[in-house]
Amino acid sequence: MSYPDSTLKLFSGNSNPRLAEAIARNIGIKLGDAEMRRFSDGEIHIRLNDSVRGSDVYVVQSTSQPVNEHLMELLVMVDALKRASAKTINVVVPYYGYARQDRKARSRDPITAKLVANLIETAGAHRVIAMDLHAMQIQGFFDIPVDHLLGVPILGDYFQGKGLLAPVVVSPDHGGVVRARRLADELQAPLAIIDKRRPEPNVVEVMNIIGDVSGRTAILIDDIIDTAGTICLAAEALMKAGAREIYCCCTHPVLSGHALERLEAAPISEVVVTDTIPLRDPSASTKLRVLSVAPLIAEAIVRIHEQQSISKLFEPHI
Repeated sequence: MSYPDSTLKLFSGNSNPRLAEAIARNIGIKLGDAEMRRFSDGEIHIRLNDSVRGSDVYVVQSTSQPVNEHLMELLVMVDALKRASAKTINVVVPYYGYARQDRKARSRDPITAKLVANLIETAGAHRVIAMDLHAMQIQGFFDIPVDHLLGVPILGDYFQGKGLLAPVVVSPDHGGVVRARRLADELQAPLAIIDKRRPEPNVVEVMNIIGDVSGRTAILIDDIIDTAGTICLAAEALMKAGAREIYCCCTHPVLSGHALERLEAAPISEVVVTDTIPLRDPSASTKLRVLSVAPLIAEAIVRIHEQQSISKLFEPHI
């Protein structure tokens, strides 16, 4: 079934074309025709082969690895659409890179998440649609509308269907408690928190577990799994505390360095992620289970285009 309004157009960058195609299928439209090339010196050139004059255009681009390449592609695409007289330019960023640099942790640190917001606005975007921003305050870094979609409902639906025995939802740190509580509410399960300290970057030391996990099926939830050091250390701590079985889940599978090898070796039964970032090698781990965010993003796009409320998409199914 095709979407009846021809003024809605969807384009994709190079970061996650498979997700963009899935979003287009869910809406019932074809992806816009755009050529992305490199000049001999590496500069990006984009040519739009479809007219966008007077159209509401949505550009799907995760600013994932290589982050700088994909960010620059997005900015050039937005500029091209602006100069081609698009009515509105809506940037769909399933994964927002640089989000972890959201404040000054030390003197003379940059706030790069704000810089990226400035760049997207200056390029000409009218709206941003993002999934599970690492810090909620990033929404306030923009002076244009930001629709912040959550991955918890997708993850919650999956775990509800598994019929896990005596589940307990575990936050790997204090910063993720709100996210973990949302999943716990969906599963009607208790909540536990791992109290940790980080003596230096990428080094985590678990201190203790707040809550009862003994004899329970633990579900570790985070927004990002990067090197997997935090998750694997948390899983080991949960096993020592008497957990029956351990699952972990996240929205954004960055999985850099030796993350997959760590997850394979960790006492984790399954690693549930979404497709906001394409996996470099999905067969590299037998534990990975990938859920798609395409239906959620497609519904958000249609609701925005039809000027309907999308507030129900922001909250878990509780």
